[in-house]
Amino acid sequence: MDIRISPSKLAGSVDIPASKSCAHRALICAALADGVSHISGVTFSKDIEATINAMTALGASFEVDGTDITVHGISESPANADIDCNESGSTLRFVIPIAAALGVDSVFHGRGRLPERPIDIYKRELSKNGVRFVTETMPYEICGRLTGGRFEVEGNVSSQFITGLLFALPLCEGDSEIVLTSHLESRPYVDITLDILRRFGIVINETENGFTVKGRQKYVPHDEKVEGDYSQAAFFYVANAIGSAVNINNLVSDSVQGDKKIEDIIIKSTKNAEIIGFNEDCSDIPDLVPILSVLGAYGKQKSVIYNAERLRIKESDRLAACADMLGRLGGNVTVTSDGLIIEPNGRLHGGEVNSFGDHRIVMAAAIAALGATGDVIIRGAEAAEKSYPDFFRDYTLLGGIANVIDLE
Repeated sequence: MDIRISPSKLAGSVDIPASKSCAHRALICAALADGVSHISGVTFSKDIEATINAMTALGASFEVDGTDITVHGISESPANADIDCNESGSTLRFVIPIAAALGVDSVFHGRGRLPERPIDIYKRELSKNGVRFVTETMPYEICGRLTGGRFEVEGNVSSQFITGLLFALPLCEGDSEIVLTSHLESRPYVDITLDILRRFGIVINETENGFTVKGRQKYVPHDEKVEGDYSQAAFFYVANAIGSAVNINNLVSDSVQGDKKIEDIIIKSTKNAEIIGFNEDCSDIPDLVPILSVLGAYGKQKSVIYNAERLRIKESDRLAACADMLGRLGGNVTVTSDGLIIEPNGRLHGGEVNSFGDHRIVMAAAIAALGATGDVIIRGAEAAEKSYPDFFRDYTLLGGIANVIDLE
């Protein structure tokens, strides 16, 4: 699907969809609990559906009523499971150790760039603790039961590996220790995991260089309302910074989401209603990089994004994709070894951009188009459905001009 967007300003109120990060975690915890839990306010997306399908394959059941889900936790796991992760890295990395802890021999499928995203940490560490990887590439086939033990994990690859182990290790017979061998980046995502685990009755102890986890713990059923997603809200915060007037609803002010930092970045990078540029360490907020690159493109001074090298292995190489997208619209963006340098270049003009199959590139381009001097065509705009299926509905309800076109 290709979409033509004409310059405009957004105005009105928008209810931000539920946090995908929180929803993944709440649904998994509920599926592992011995009993019935109710998870409310869920925004459905392809990634969330992948997690629901994965936990269903492991023996849980889900009753959906609009945005509310009743979850019947796993009472008996199957001997084998065939798990389709679609394009969801979270689903893949969260569920591999869970299936192993449950002793379910499993095959994991995926599409898009998911087969290229590394799971070497699991291949190395799980193999030391009772699990065998039958295949080295996707579809990944694992067998055996995960035992407690010592897990040495690099903190600068992806926090998803830490979260996956934190879900799984309480289910093991023995006690475990997670030892971080490098600085933990994206720490706020682990904080979300710890917060939700606590509400489902799981105790995790933090150490100087990692975590200790008692085995033989029981997940306790819990009713959870999923809070709004600051990474999605960020698109509208930046829209406001470049001239729109959107009231942003459904956010929790004391959220532990790292992407809440968008509020502070907007404040410190604007003065007298003008964007003056910023210099931002994005090691803890990688999902904000695409929309921050748009913010920088409308700045009066140079903006720098650094410590974001892990974005090369997301749904796209997001550093290259951001530079390509903004470059085609007249921006001046240089890709560095770990980020982006964005030089002021006046207003963006119209043009045609590629989504690279990446939901965040689509939405960032749609916001960039608001202040452009001409129409912007986004090829492959359906990628937004991965995390925010109603993005273009909300965008047009707020006054954005977006029309599906048929390009030859």
